[in-house]
Amino acid sequence: MSIVVAGATGELGRLVVEELLTTVDAGEVVAVVRDEEKAAPLAARGVEVRVADYDRPESLKGAFRAGDRVLLISGSAVGKRVPQHAAVIDAAVAAGVAQFAYTGVLGGPEADFRLADEHRATERLILDSGLPYTFLRNGWYTENYTANLGQVLAHGAVVANAGDGRIASATRADFAAAAAAVLTGEGHLGAAYELSGDVAWSLAEYAAVVSAATGREIAYRNVPAAVHQEILTGAGVPEFFASILVDVDEAIARGRLALTSGDLARLIGRPTTPLADTVAAAVARA
Repeated sequence: MSIVVAGATGELGRLVVEELLTTVDAGEVVAVVRDEEKAAPLAARGVEVRVADYDRPESLKGAFRAGDRVLLISGSAVGKRVPQHAAVIDAAVAAGVAQFAYTGVLGGPEADFRLADEHRATERLILDSGLPYTFLRNGWYTENYTANLGQVLAHGAVVANAGDGRIASATRADFAAAAAAVLTGEGHLGAAYELSGDVAWSLAEYAAVVSAATGREIAYRNVPAAVHQEILTGAGVPEFFASILVDVDEAIARGRLALTSGDLARLIGRPTTPLADTVAAAVARA
């Protein structure tokens, strides 16, 4: 039996592997990747590397073995993920894996925004497949905001159409720790975890935290959805993805990313990383 991370060199996947290696021998960990060269540092540490591509189902035939515990990290190609995930699910069924964990989205079947559509469809495929599953319904990553800190500082404002909606975010490292706990622990089969930060915050509060960390006055500008769409496309964001981001903000305004279930902190055995800590680290790197 191996612990297999599909998408192991992505932003979340590499953190899951690092977390696993703190408690599991490298020889028990498998990295399924599209680019073998990117996984060379893992191979050098003793992690087995299996090359497969979500877009080429035939390449997935050797990705899994009977008894493996598998984590499918959702693909990054929004709009193409359902067939990609279906190929991985089919390969896992054929191999006879012992656990199939999937990183979905907070709210699962209740998530009513466009970015959640493919996650809901994937969960349904997993349920229909009969795989022994664990659903890791990840909330919003704090890094979704701190990654754009340079733009915020350049314009002196956080711009969104999320109103006073709140976001119970956590760091990718927090979510990675939860995934590792589920892959190495017992009693998680058939579970669906609603994973989110301990504290939900508004974008006005986020702007205030950035202000405190930088010593600059950062405002929160809540704008209509159409205006936000124009701002994003004007900054070079493709129209399709800009519309996805605007739709997420509308979901935030409806409270869809504000759930604080406590599942994440319970799985990782510690509080989730505070917003101010993540902002301070991002400011230090800027």
